[in-house]
Amino acid sequence: MKRLDIIQRVALLVALPIVMQSCSNDFIELPPQSTVSIDVLYKTDKDFQDAVVSCYRTMQQQYQSFWIFGDVRGDDSEQQVVKNDAWYLSDAFILESDNNLIRDTWRNYYRLINRANTILERIEEADPSVVTNKDRHIGESRFLRALAYFDLVRIFGPVPIVTRPITPEEAYQMSREDVERIYNEVIIPDLLDAENKLPTQYTGANIGRATSGAAKSMLGKVYLTIHDFASAESKLQEVTTMGYALLEDYNALFDYSNEHHSEYIFDIEYQEGLGDQGSVFTNRFMPISGLMNEFYGVTGVGVETNSPSEELMALFEDHDARKDITVAIRGGFINDEGEFVAFPQATSQTYTKKYLTPVAMNNDSRANWKVTRYADVLLMYAEALNENNKTTDALIYLNQIRERAGVAAYSGLSQDEARERISDERRLELSFEGHRWFDLVRTGRAFEVMEPFGMNEYMTVFPVPLEQIQIINNQEIFPQNPGYN
Repeated sequence: MKRLDIIQRVALLVALPIVMQSCSNDFIELPPQSTVSIDVLYKTDKDFQDAVVSCYRTMQQQYQSFWIFGDVRGDDSEQQVVKNDAWYLSDAFILESDNNLIRDTWRNYYRLINRANTILERIEEADPSVVTNKDRHIGESRFLRALAYFDLVRIFGPVPIVTRPITPEEAYQMSREDVERIYNEVIIPDLLDAENKLPTQYTGANIGRATSGAAKSMLGKVYLTIHDFASAESKLQEVTTMGYALLEDYNALFDYSNEHHSEYIFDIEYQEGLGDQGSVFTNRFMPISGLMNEFYGVTGVGVETNSPSEELMALFEDHDARKDITVAIRGGFINDEGEFVAFPQATSQTYTKKYLTPVAMNNDSRANWKVTRYADVLLMYAEALNENNKTTDALIYLNQIRERAGVAAYSGLSQDEARERISDERRLELSFEGHRWFDLVRTGRAFEVMEPFGMNEYMTVFPVPLEQIQIINNQEIFPQNPGYN
């Protein structure tokens, strides 16, 4: 059951001062001249809570397509049939700077950043006796801003740093900043503050909001990404003491009637039946098969995207408990009578069942997107331990994942062997959850693995949106990423 009240307040967005101007060439969102005074809008605790909801809503919109960056770009996912949209262009390394996906991704993240900046500016002088959840609102805003910047630098590389509301004149002078500076001056400080201000858990309608555990887990991933393995180990070790635990049944992770369990840390939350608040994942990842739709209770049509590669399917051992739901069965499905029902030959022949849940309306699924779950933390912790020359300790946490999957534990591995096994385990455990491409990039293996699929060395980041290059029109402060000119 969805508990976070994010999704049901869409109308509140129109009351926020940070809204998109009518001009399509805006660099970032700026308040129009006719906006109601923000002094009226930011008074009570509920005002700030509603403003934070708008940040979640923006991330909800953005994560509908996050898989195109995190999954399709890597080697575990492929486009078998549909080859005329952004997901295929990403898969084939031919996605260009004028593509709508690139433009909308940039806009979405800066929309969230500017909303968070307005909240943080206005709440600074707020009276804690009136704004009773002041620390929580700050923590949530800084967590979401950090997540937005973390995604931005992983997708685009250097981007402008905007940490306060700015004028139109300032916006046109914003330059792309070094990634190292963005990590050190925005992402890490935001997460450090968030972990101290956010609660460890919520009750009632607030379940689903960012927690201290979510901030610590994200910070651990950030440290791992910048190869600060000592800090990664320390931070991820903290998460292992917070009461999280693996579910006994791997398949239960994808039962969307109960998303907030012991392994849950932070999801992008979706809810069916509210117009545009459901996710697209169920329909988008399904093959085109009326019989399959009927069997699983899915209204609408499959779009045949994000299909498992043969290499990933071969990586699973036959008795691995994760295999069936992750990569299903090639060429069809098994019905209640135990019969194999084949797909038409012209349709996609592989698919994942991780997001397969009954859907009453096309593209209106209740399936959440898992940003961080405890298995990810355990595998990151194992990786950090191994990189810190603690391979024996690393295997303890790696083997917790393997034990749950029903496959043999590892022992006696060298550091290099453990590094490979951890990388493989992340594929087996986390595929189609937005991790593989970013894992390849942060470990320096992207070009080695993806060159046969069309990757050039400069393609560890995506092109910056063409409209942003044209708006700033100054190559000195706002150049295109190398190779994309």
